Amino acid sequence: MTGASRTEDGRRATGGTTRPTVAVRPHPRPVPAGRRRELLAAPPFGEVFTDHMVTARWSPEEGWHEAVLGPFAPLELSPAAVGLHYGQSVFEGFKAHRRSDDRAAVFRPWDHARRLNASARRMAAPPLPPELFVAAVEVLVRQDMDWVPEGDDRSLYLRPVLFADEPHLALRPARSYLFLLLAFPTGNFFGSESRAVTVAVSEEYVRATPGGTGAAKCGGNYAGSYLAQEEAAGRGADQVVWLDAVERRWVEELGGMNLFFVHGEGERAELVTPPLTGTILPGVTRDTLIALAGDLGMRVTEAPVSLDDWRDGCAAGRITEVFACGTAARVTSVGRVLGRDGEEWTVGDGAPGPVAGRLSALLASVHRGETADRHEWCHVVDRAPHGSSPSDNSLTRASG
Repeated sequence: MTGASRTEDGRRATGGTTRPTVAVRPHPRPVPAGRRRELLAAPPFGEVFTDHMVTARWSPEEGWHEAVLGPFAPLELSPAAVGLHYGQSVFEGFKAHRRSDDRAAVFRPWDHARRLNASARRMAAPPLPPELFVAAVEVLVRQDMDWVPEGDDRSLYLRPVLFADEPHLALRPARSYLFLLLAFPTGNFFGSESRAVTVAVSEEYVRATPGGTGAAKCGGNYAGSYLAQEEAAGRGADQVVWLDAVERRWVEELGGMNLFFVHGEGERAELVTPPLTGTILPGVTRDTLIALAGDLGMRVTEAPVSLDDWRDGCAAGRITEVFACGTAARVTSVGRVLGRDGEEWTVGDGAPGPVAGRLSALLASVHRGETADRHEWCHVVDRAPHGSSPSDNSLTRASG
């Protein structure tokens, strides 16, 4: 993909485009190499950040401007910022995987740019040009290449966020926005040990309603899930199962992840995943696994799955595996379900399933460059040549 231009929705464009530039202002006192190695040994999820971040601003007069890579540092923000009060904020999450000492591969950045923009439009915020999004990713990964950890279950997690920073409390969309791109090293969300998780059905709460923001990756969707997640944890579960808001019958998501149900075994296994009806987040990992399963000759169907279907299918042996997927957790098997009114059931033998394991291994192999990237998902970023790092106030041209 490197060197190819893209259209607004992230597809290949024909002809040349003006490529954005990002000013590079390196941290004057980056974390020393020895301390960085200590932090990379076992980084907790989302707590240890790299030396730099990228910022860009939007105004009606100038559009997106002032794109700068600089030190990771606190923000100066008005207490009346719209994003703080009314939640006009969206974000993304995706990863870069190490290929060598001087190279990393970012997974599907153009698709995450597209989804960020879809979320922004839903929240009445200005979309960010995908070329600028990817330029920011390249500059940050290149500058903080030493923070990309090694290992199958290790990666550099990239967190873009776009929010309203105009100081006003009128009920209207803001007229000033800030884009940030942060990064942190991480392992697997559920830890390095391969295990099947226990999940609990939420009986009282729902994640999203028809016509709401379920398909947008906005902060309120996640804050609104915390109470249900705490209650699930109190029942001994790792994650909460969300049902539809109307009938409280149809399975939608698992925490912040998409779900797959496996029928049958081996080469004849078939996968079913709930359809994207507007209340479910269109997961990039979900889309990836649909494609990879097809590559392996498996049939994948997007169809509703009820809670009763899940329970009865497991009892009859029709459903042999269930797994969730997302950027943070990749592919995670579900082993036990805590249902309504004290009901419980086991999926398969309660252990990680072979289809989930096969898809997880194939996805990791694509990340590492060991399997051909036939879908052109991996965007390779090389370390800047020694001695050629841009100085303060210079501009780095991004390859899009």
